[in-house]
Amino acid sequence: MKKILYLIIAAVISMGIAGCAGMTQSEQRMMTGTAGGAATGAVIGAIAGNAGMGAAIGAGAGLLGGYVYDKHKQSEQRAYQKGYQEGQ
Repeated sequence: MKKILYLIIAAVISMGIAGCAGMTQSEQRMMTGTAGGAATGAVIGAIAGNAGMGAAIGAGAGLLGGYVYDKHKQSEQRAYQKGYQEGQ
């Protein structure tokens, strides 16, 4: 029975990873922030007594954090491209 459970878990994880293959860098950054925020929020929520609410709040905060980080990385990339073009 445990062997089947482990096989199912491995299949679900593999499908989740394969689903990220066609995502843009922006989508990947925001998804990573959302997943990390949800996990952290669930842990904090479980300690406080409501894991579901903690996960929801954490996911929202993580999405916002991923968005802000993505905008920062895009700004860095634009600055790099501008400097590269001016140097030629």
